[in-house]
Amino acid sequence: MITKTYDFVVVGGGMAGICAALAAARAGVRTALVESRSVLGGMASSEHRMHICGADHHMSNPNMRETGILEEILLENKRRNPEMNYPIFDAVLWEKINFQDDLELFLNTHMTEVVCQDQKIVEIRAEQMTTEKQYCLRAPLFMDATGDGTLGARAGAVYRMGREAQDTYGEHLAPEAEDNVTMGNSVMFLARDMGHPVPFEKPFWAYTYTEEQLRLRDHEDATSGYWWIELGDGEHNTITDAENIRDDLLKTVFGVWDHIKNGKGHHAENLDLEWVGFLPGKRESRRFLGDYVLTEKDCLENTDFEDAVAYGGWPMDIHTVGGMLNEKDHPTVWNQVNGIYRIPYRCLYSANIENLFLGGRIISCSHVAFSSTRVMATCAVAGQAAGTAAAMAVSRNLLPRQVLAHIKELQQELLKADCYIPGEVNQDEKDLAREARAAASVQLPGCAAENVLNGIPRTVGEEQNCWRAPMQENPVLSLKWETEIVPVQIRLFLDSNLSREITPSINQGVLARQVKGAPPELLREFKVLLCKVGSIVREICCEGKGQRLQILDIEDSPAVDEIRIVPLRTYGSEYATVFEVRVYG
Repeated sequence: MITKTYDFVVVGGGMAGICAALAAARAGVRTALVESRSVLGGMASSEHRMHICGADHHMSNPNMRETGILEEILLENKRRNPEMNYPIFDAVLWEKINFQDDLELFLNTHMTEVVCQDQKIVEIRAEQMTTEKQYCLRAPLFMDATGDGTLGARAGAVYRMGREAQDTYGEHLAPEAEDNVTMGNSVMFLARDMGHPVPFEKPFWAYTYTEEQLRLRDHEDATSGYWWIELGDGEHNTITDAENIRDDLLKTVFGVWDHIKNGKGHHAENLDLEWVGFLPGKRESRRFLGDYVLTEKDCLENTDFEDAVAYGGWPMDIHTVGGMLNEKDHPTVWNQVNGIYRIPYRCLYSANIENLFLGGRIISCSHVAFSSTRVMATCAVAGQAAGTAAAMAVSRNLLPRQVLAHIKELQQELLKADCYIPGEVNQDEKDLAREARAAASVQLPGCAAENVLNGIPRTVGEEQNCWRAPMQENPVLSLKWETEIVPVQIRLFLDSNLSREITPSINQGVLARQVKGAPPELLREFKVLLCKVGSIVREICCEGKGQRLQILDIEDSPAVDEIRIVPLRTYGSEYATVFEVRVYG
């Protein structure tokens, strides 16, 4: 048994676990990320190939795409993987984790035991299947990002499975009586147009489907799999019956494909079944209780939580009971939320296991609210919030609940890392730019230079909140101070068009809405000029590398009273755009 000690151990390498681990490690916290599979990303990996959905709801909520670490990862993938090949995305995720200081990755590592004492997790034990090594990982803080809540359940954290009754939280979308029904599991498939007819022989074990049976399930686009190929509910536990559910899902997928290929009117003669996922993706299993339970009312009314640290906006997407076994109802009902809603920090840690953070789809929600929060982009930003809180807890020797006393500092740290929190603005006392005066050589109406200092780095409603200027006029943005400053770090929040999708996907419709490569609105090259009494004392040339958040560390910085931002080239846009400038001394 190899014993290792960390500050923070994250179990589960999906998007929530990735963002939590990176957030903590970047704050100098010695972090371990434990993942049972050979690739990172969970449902977004090549094993599942599900696109990362979020509050923008496939571009129907303008300017609401999630930012922070998730945005950084997706933009890196856009620049380096323009064809959106999933194995390349696997490598991008692996690179982010594997080469991060203060972060150790354990792939192919299955957690086998959890040791607790006095309502706290002391250590976990795990076996790395590829090396046959056994590990004992100890830390003062842990995070369950396993999806099924395996760590929390073995530690004795309180949770529930199934649907609450309407009167439990006053939810009209809940059933009249509580039950153990969960949304089911799915597997995806991918087809390729070969340019010539390709036969398909139905396996003897595959199910048979008629057009009448599939009449409520859109299968017009046959190039990629369908989320509605779903099985598992109250009669079939999505955890303990997972293998049997998988077998039935395979029979279903091949039966649906047989209907498409060999039935009439689907124009699939030239399509070949290229890939079928053999690891089902789970929508719902355990949901854990925190100090607050997010409910339908919070999603509809956008409750103004003082401890808000993340947001959601995906509809309350409640799938029909029975999935494919229910041929009489539509496979889901899209219950729209009111724009976006806040997620409080109190949903991100266990109510009774004192050192356990909750990540991903297991955070503290009712079944109805969960139907919105479960999507991966929402899980990612909540994961980053929890990882940032873990870093704060480590630095101050706190437990997760005790971070509540420092919630304003947590919120400001998240804003600094480009995590949007509705209603919160930059109030960072260390940000020297807040004392500056902004001006520009040229600007568009409604996009004045002073917008970069208003503390809101994205368009919200009718407010542009940015400086924007035509590139052809060689624009310059300037920040001036009354007294000299010594800038050590400059942060620029650029425009990556938060109204457009950038997620990997096997769905041709999702990919068709995207621009290949980096978003054209981003700055590809720019200069930062450090000035004193009108004269340039240092010129720094920068490459944007396809990122929205630009962090420029300055060594041996001179004392200056002005900083100029000079856009040189975009990735295609005719306009230069900057949402926010921060300066730290």
